[in-house]
Amino acid sequence: MDSLKEELKHKIIEVLNLEDVSPESVNTSDPLFGGGLGLDSIDALELIVLLDKEYGIKLADPKKGKEIFESIDTMAAFIEANRTK
Repeated sequence: MDSLKEELKHKIIEVLNLEDVSPESVNTSDPLFGGGLGLDSIDALELIVLLDKEYGIKLADPKKGKEIFESIDTMAAFIEANRTK
């Protein structure tokens, strides 16, 4: 699971073009939206695409995104439970 969290840090920074953020500076329990990384709704759409493309996960209910994208920890747990790739 730790390797998945590290992978997610790198992928999120790359996909969202977070130029001033390094994987080492991201705490896996920090919120992704609001505080923490300060992502917005456009970033959420990119994360949904990332889940589909990289892990074969399609979100049937976009409202669940709020729970899933709470932090890297919650994302990793969701991916572990639902990945098809």
